[in-house]
Amino acid sequence: MKLGIYLNSQQPESDDPARRFAEMVEQVRLARSLGFDSIWAGEHHVTPGFHFYPQFGLLQRLAADAEGMWMGTNVTLLPLHNPIEVAEVGAFLDVITGGKFLLGVGLGYRPEEYEMYRVPMSERVSRFNEGVEIIAKLWGGDKVTHQGRHWQFTNATIRPRPMQKPRPPIIIGAQVEAAIKRAATTGDGWLLVPIPTLDQVKPQMALFKSARSAAKLPPSPHICRLLEVGCAADEETAYRQVAPHLIEKYKAYFSWGLEGLKLDPNATPDQQFRSLAVNRFAVGTPQQVADMLVAQHALGITHLSMRMSWPGMGQKETLASIELVGRKVLPEVRRRTKAAA
Repeated sequence: MKLGIYLNSQQPESDDPARRFAEMVEQVRLARSLGFDSIWAGEHHVTPGFHFYPQFGLLQRLAADAEGMWMGTNVTLLPLHNPIEVAEVGAFLDVITGGKFLLGVGLGYRPEEYEMYRVPMSERVSRFNEGVEIIAKLWGGDKVTHQGRHWQFTNATIRPRPMQKPRPPIIIGAQVEAAIKRAATTGDGWLLVPIPTLDQVKPQMALFKSARSAAKLPPSPHICRLLEVGCAADEETAYRQVAPHLIEKYKAYFSWGLEGLKLDPNATPDQQFRSLAVNRFAVGTPQQVADMLVAQHALGITHLSMRMSWPGMGQKETLASIELVGRKVLPEVRRRTKAAA
């Protein structure tokens, strides 16, 4: 199981973006020095109360600091983009990472973003499916002709071509049944969100594998999950450092229309966080975090994208958590998952 860092591209609008970016560079350099496998970035637009770094530009800038690491998108909101451009930018990222780029794509769920791009939300699934098809074709061959519902072109060739053969993996984000089946049958892998508990992931994993088998496709090596992770010397310190920032992140999700979770409005922020975290997040001591990461592997996860910083969190706490996970958790998880293989 590969273990990576999901970068917190989102910060309160009152924060200095230049300072926050410098902190991110420091986080990436630390993660690389500690032997993490990958760096991931997300995508959102017009986010009230926050600023959000552009996904592809951010990864391109950080590629040198993350030399030797995998870089992935978690996720690119594919229906909002021209797939030819995504294919070109993705191929370039594969080149500058030395063939270590993972394209994670998803539908998105915010009407504001679809309005911004003047894309009807009613077309998002058809645009998504067609976009995946186009990118795969352009990465796999020359003089590509496509006559689809949303895009039409003749004899298109992109350069540079990706380094990976036959092409970089296209991994599909999904959390509902129809989307999980789509991830299994139209993509090279699956990106899981942090919302499901361990008990909820198990039937989802069975659905993904059965749909892939029914389509006569081989087992996927790319079953990746975004996981909330906070680590400190003792459990109370970990909760105290993480809870205020992570709960604000999830309140933002709720305000944006994300479904699948509920918060008790009468509970304190600490109570709200603890109810969310049970059997879902990896927050606690190095041993507790290691146990949760190993549990992900036991369910079939092959690559974890660990989010260890949230809007407004201080750099000191973020670096301390990354370092503790890198020094105490990664070696333990690798030892235990290797023994279980």
